[in-house]
Amino acid sequence: MENKFIEEMNTITSKMVKSYETFKNLEEVDIATAPKTSVYAEDKMVLYKYDRETEPTYKTPVLIVYALVNTYKMLDIQPDRSYIRNLLAAGLDIYLIDWGYPTKVDKYLSIDDYVNGYINNCVDFIRKKNRVEKINILSICQGGTFSVIYSSLYPNKIKNLVTHVTPIDFKTNDGLLLRWSRDMDFDKITEGFDGLIPGEFLNEGFDMLKPMMRLMKQQTLTNSLDDKDKLLNFLRMEKWISESPDQAGECFKQFMKDLYQENKLIKGELEVGGKKVNLKNLTCSLLNIYATEDHLVPPAATIPLNDYVGSTDKELYSFKGGHIGVFVGSKSQKELAPAVTEWLKKRDK
Repeated sequence: MENKFIEEMNTITSKMVKSYETFKNLEEVDIATAPKTSVYAEDKMVLYKYDRETEPTYKTPVLIVYALVNTYKMLDIQPDRSYIRNLLAAGLDIYLIDWGYPTKVDKYLSIDDYVNGYINNCVDFIRKKNRVEKINILSICQGGTFSVIYSSLYPNKIKNLVTHVTPIDFKTNDGLLLRWSRDMDFDKITEGFDGLIPGEFLNEGFDMLKPMMRLMKQQTLTNSLDDKDKLLNFLRMEKWISESPDQAGECFKQFMKDLYQENKLIKGELEVGGKKVNLKNLTCSLLNIYATEDHLVPPAATIPLNDYVGSTDKELYSFKGGHIGVFVGSKSQKELAPAVTEWLKKRDK
């Protein structure tokens, strides 16, 4: 017993020494390092174009529309786990919307402002810049919901639409978040935060969906202390989470009430900017990607999209993984990015 105790203490001491060396030599934790250039800005929103060393091999430019929750930086978390770098390497010409960090002056921004304002202005900028009638949209989560709405309102501007883990049909009971939201008073929540929903508040809510996640994070951190690469992987994800922006209260309230609670998009009752959103008007080619283990946007909330749109060219893609693993996992780099670029290539005419 004494020898075993001494051996364990030596192991712990050795790990602590390595941990000290690891932290001492740790450089700044950088994320989203793929080179890009700001080409258009409006209010807090910035449109970036990713730099290319060679000419794109695809004719149609791509606009990436991320969710308002968290930031787009997860798509380029580090060079060897970067969905964006893989898309660039395949030859795509990529633009991306950075929604920025709303403040109190932005609290009245609505879904109309984001869809008919910011997204439409970015689409028109790209169309004019590239001298094309239609562009491709590649969208993520809530950004996918916005993009579906946009493509239904402006079918003449979108050639191909790729949605990732996108909530569309909110009636399912598969996700705890969907069940919780039905009993919440989002008017009072928005009023209580004076019209600006803190990013920390939303992250706390996401953590509550998987209460054991914090313990798992602590274990991951402990097991990574003496391994610089593993530690940096962990810290990059934590940095991404810590940078979560606040939400414009009006848009947040509309999204949660009209979609999560009343499921108006599927019912054909959603109005944005005074216009009814009819999914049958979405006629572009559609690739609808869902994650089999997604606890935030369960497959049952995503899959029905294909049954409601007017597109004749539409596909479902099942990715074995979770909501974030779709983009940062090793499987994503090897499987999903090539599948998406190949799908777009067949339709790049």
